[in-house]
Amino acid sequence: MADPSTYRPKTSDIPTDPGVYRFIDEDDRVIYVGKAKNLRQRLVSYFQDVALLHPRTAQMVTSAGRVEWVVLNTEVEALTLEYQWIKEFDPRFNVMYRDDKSYPYLAVTMSEKHPRAMITRNAHRRGNRYFGPYTQVWAIRHTLDSLLHTFPVRTCSPGVFRQAERSGRPCLLGYIDKCSAPCVGRISAEDHRDLALELCGFLDGDTGRHIRAREKEMREAASGLDFERAARLRDDVEALKRVVEQNAVVLPDRTDVDVFGLVADELEASVQVFHVRGGRIRGQRGWVTERVENLDDAGLMTALLLQVYGEQGENRLLRGSRDLPEGQARSVDDRTHTPTTAIPREIIVPVMPDDGDALQSWLEERRGARINLHVAQRGDKRRLAETVHENARQALARAKIKRSGDLTQRAKALEDLRDVLGMETAPLRIECFDVSHTQGTHQVASMVVFEDGMPRKSDYRHFIIRGENGDGARDDTAAMDEVLRRRLARVVEGSRDVDEDATSGAIDPDTGRVKRFAYRPHLIVVDGGLPQVNAAQSVVDELGVDVAVVGLAKRLEEVWVPGDDFPVIFPRSSASLHLLQHLRDESHRFAISHHRKRRSKAMTRSQLDAVPGLGPAKQTALLERFGTVAKIRSATVEELATAPGIGPAFAARIHDHFHPSGEDGADQAP
Repeated sequence: MADPSTYRPKTSDIPTDPGVYRFIDEDDRVIYVGKAKNLRQRLVSYFQDVALLHPRTAQMVTSAGRVEWVVLNTEVEALTLEYQWIKEFDPRFNVMYRDDKSYPYLAVTMSEKHPRAMITRNAHRRGNRYFGPYTQVWAIRHTLDSLLHTFPVRTCSPGVFRQAERSGRPCLLGYIDKCSAPCVGRISAEDHRDLALELCGFLDGDTGRHIRAREKEMREAASGLDFERAARLRDDVEALKRVVEQNAVVLPDRTDVDVFGLVADELEASVQVFHVRGGRIRGQRGWVTERVENLDDAGLMTALLLQVYGEQGENRLLRGSRDLPEGQARSVDDRTHTPTTAIPREIIVPVMPDDGDALQSWLEERRGARINLHVAQRGDKRRLAETVHENARQALARAKIKRSGDLTQRAKALEDLRDVLGMETAPLRIECFDVSHTQGTHQVASMVVFEDGMPRKSDYRHFIIRGENGDGARDDTAAMDEVLRRRLARVVEGSRDVDEDATSGAIDPDTGRVKRFAYRPHLIVVDGGLPQVNAAQSVVDELGVDVAVVGLAKRLEEVWVPGDDFPVIFPRSSASLHLLQHLRDESHRFAISHHRKRRSKAMTRSQLDAVPGLGPAKQTALLERFGTVAKIRSATVEELATAPGIGPAFAARIHDHFHPSGEDGADQAP
């Protein structure tokens, strides 16, 4: 624990200009980023008597080792730099709003030749259209099922689509008229894309035009005595109206607005936002976060808007206007079917944020147009804001019930580990290692990282075990020895760089700070018993790294400490044991997944090794060109010759190897 007076700058050295500051700990990690209109006034407030500070602020200043700042000309520049630093450094003492779950979206893959409608929780890809988020998967499935009667866009996976192309027969959806079957040529690729654009237009809120158009066609069909077609159009109109009725109008038509609600207590804050597009609620998101900063409601709202619209604005600028940023349903231009903006023209907040004028200017700069940021006072918008506030209040109540034990258990687990292992402080950063292989082949290892008792997946790492001769380690103990030496060498290198030479390998030349992999763990956990633990401890002692080591054996869940002949037996209900089990299971999962990928890749290579004259370089060229061995096997000689380094004669040799009887590979099933 550091004494803030040891790194307090002279008051006269701190400028009175606006700017951004950051507190940095002894491991050269940024732990807090803030901005201020007057840097001197703000920074001096951190160096008063620690007993007078907010508990989390006191913990922050005693964890830091120094403070730095950058002077800027305007508050808008300070706001922009603050957002960039928070995103880059992910400081542990800044308020970070995170979704309490992964929300499903309805995606239309406009980036493909034959667009596909599907439900996804994955990251958004360039060129695709996304609608949502939805709170329930069943709701989006019901909506999509209703719309497929009118907009029969394909929903099948790429594998099913290719199989239908080869066989010349559509899937079941094609037979029941829920798919226009572009796989068998019932509809051209251009017409199918137009159909997908109509689906996107309807989902974007342009519902009236599609309903009116089909009603007109229905009347014309009835007038022409084509009653069968008129009945189909009538069913389409009824399906579209049911979908529209499920999204009740809450504001006048064509209104685009985001409505935020905020409820906070001394420890946590809950935020809800309703995304209203075309007068209807198109999505809802919620966050519950710990109040790691001493901020009032206005400060919390500033942090929220900075994070949410910072990401959206960046997505719009970097990915292009056709992408839908996460968490945002947006309006489109009826003629081009392209999204008009990532940030709505109106934002309703429960309380005006700090530096409201600067924040509004920043938002308008990212949107490229005017924005109305305000608190709703009366009418429909006021009633909707109250509904959002009630959702935030209930979400906070649920989170307290769910997380009260979780926070207590995490803290207790870390404190118990500190007491059992005789550590000076609780192990805030724990790294766990596991080795995976198949009878000694394809050896890999994993490193998972927990900080404050929670997984930090951005710091996970894979290792490929090389061994002394490059063909792998002789056993698991030797593999663990190699992995820990490679891992802790970064810690030793990072410490040397910070103290002596700031130009060596552990310092990032772009940022001038220690790379994340050079952070020193407080505790290392290995999967295994006393032999693995003693091997790990010998590496730690040899490299001179100050870090505790334990092992967790699977048989009886025993915790082994180096040098002890008998293990430590934790009670089955112990929070410490549950934390170590979570670490061990996560590292095992991470190692197994990487091992399976390497084994699968090796099996693919082994099939290509049988082709005479086909070396590693040409194997790589073929796999990059075709993706899988199945596609290589089914390719024609002309297609094989398109791969780099594969001439016509060699392509024929490869084709003959996979088809010795001379049959055409293009007709073979993969």
